[in-house]
Amino acid sequence: MYKAYVVSKRTDKNQMISALRDLGLMHIKSEKASAVSSPGLDSLRSRLTSLKRVRMALDEHVDKKHSARQISLSPEEFKSTDLVLTDALDRIKLLGESLGRKRIKLSELSAWGDYSSEDYRYLFSCGLKLFFYTISKKDIARIPENLGYIRLSPVSGQCAIASVGNKLPDSFGAAEFVIDDNCPSLMRKNIEEDEAELALLVQKLEQSVNLCDEYDRQISMVSESIKFEMAQNSTVDGDNLCWIVGFVPQTGLEAFRKYVSDNRFAYLLEDVKEEDNPPTKLVYNKVTGLMKPLFDMLGTIPGYYEYDISLWFLMFFALFFAMIIGDAAYGLLFIAVAAFLHWKKRKTDNLVLLVYVLGIATTVWGAVTGTWFGSDVILADSKFLQMFVIKEFANFPSIFGVPDKTVQDTVMQFCFIVGTIQLSLACVMNVSRKIGAKDLSAMADVGWLIMIDSLYFLVLLLVLNKAVNAMAVFAGVGLGFLLVLVFGCQGPGVKFAIGLASGAGGLFTTFLNTISAFGNIMSYIRLFAVGMASVEIAKSFNSMASSMLNGLALPAGVLILVIGHSLNIVMGLLSVVVHGVRLNLLEFSGQLGMTWTGIAYEPFCKSTESN
Repeated sequence: MYKAYVVSKRTDKNQMISALRDLGLMHIKSEKASAVSSPGLDSLRSRLTSLKRVRMALDEHVDKKHSARQISLSPEEFKSTDLVLTDALDRIKLLGESLGRKRIKLSELSAWGDYSSEDYRYLFSCGLKLFFYTISKKDIARIPENLGYIRLSPVSGQCAIASVGNKLPDSFGAAEFVIDDNCPSLMRKNIEEDEAELALLVQKLEQSVNLCDEYDRQISMVSESIKFEMAQNSTVDGDNLCWIVGFVPQTGLEAFRKYVSDNRFAYLLEDVKEEDNPPTKLVYNKVTGLMKPLFDMLGTIPGYYEYDISLWFLMFFALFFAMIIGDAAYGLLFIAVAAFLHWKKRKTDNLVLLVYVLGIATTVWGAVTGTWFGSDVILADSKFLQMFVIKEFANFPSIFGVPDKTVQDTVMQFCFIVGTIQLSLACVMNVSRKIGAKDLSAMADVGWLIMIDSLYFLVLLLVLNKAVNAMAVFAGVGLGFLLVLVFGCQGPGVKFAIGLASGAGGLFTTFLNTISAFGNIMSYIRLFAVGMASVEIAKSFNSMASSMLNGLALPAGVLILVIGHSLNIVMGLLSVVVHGVRLNLLEFSGQLGMTWTGIAYEPFCKSTESN
């Protein structure tokens, strides 16, 4: 990535911005606040929000079975039509709120029966003064006989009365019902009128679904205008010149030079520096591209100077996914889902291929552990399925005559081995990069490698009670600790004595990091724990349904199995996000020194034709 400056006359600013947009290579950078907020941008964003609001409303009324023939409008026609539809949406919102209030009010009024406000006023003018109340049974008993009142039908679970001639004193705790112009019959009429108007407005939206494509085009145009406005605001103005700063990838350098020169703009290219905070352009191949859907979902971008670990992420993520889901039958279901998406899309995109890979990995792991819908019956009755099982990994060890503890210890040790390999890989990658940069701190990563591999044996000793050479373990940890202290703060341009002093000053921090490394290896036991929990949940639902899989209870038994295993799959997927992704983004990335705080390379380019 190169830092680029493009310079033009102030009078040619728009021409320069348009040319850079047509080129579509430069990622624009600006420190100016107006680049992201200005009256012009606020107006465009408000317009974009309004267009998207109408577009979403139209989408709600699209007939999925019979697509409407789309039409195009002139700018003037679209402006007037959009105004009508926007007003319709505003009116629909107001009517919806009004109808809600009126229906609640009608419910309150209807409890008093159907009455006329005009009749009430007429009686009042004739001297028959009636005042209506709701009151509790306890309070109604306190009303003296000389205060005339009429008992009415109960209202909302309370006694209802009509006081004749005078209002009841407040001391009786009665709640007065005031009769106003909103009698039930009038309220019903108002509701009917509002519902009729609402139906007409909804019909107007239904008749406008042929404008969906036009709205998509307008949304793209306004989005384009926002990007152009932001680019304009990013320019720096001098007396007679203006310039814009950005980044250009090395692969597009020659095209950039030629295009800018042909358009007669001046430019300057510089190597990027760390303080420039350059964007990251990820380049995927056919294999690593499988991780793009997941990275897009997580919104994670490595920093410009950080590693691209897409391949390693994919390999370990597939293993973690398989161990957490843990059931071969579930894996076959994932493969079936991938095949359906493949057939539906008529092509294999990265998401479909990723589901294929995860499904295959899960099926393989499930076959190795002998897990098919968490059922020991399926495995016990099939010699064919038993052929694929590694008995030391079997989730149903009794079928193979293996003690439960042997299997548990084997799987836990496998988890620790996976963790040690992944963390050791991070150390090797750091050593390789630093040796290439002639960075003496590579020896510190060698120290971490020695420590992690030694701590693995300490984990075996403390967790699995394995026989290990404790002296060799502590010697390895001590040697690694010493290397980190001596070389951890070394680097190009740093005097050895100064680096050594800095390392010694961080003695306590290094000690805490060593404990953290031990915890990182231990954290991989989550693969065993979550995978085991998934199997136990499946076994529980199988047990619940087993007594119902015959006679009249068969449908209920099948329903329990479907709901239970569906719930187990969903919980497994959540566990993958919580645990499987975490091991890559925290433990592995932390050992690599990655923070995932990069900025995605987003070239300023034209994505739609504007009128």
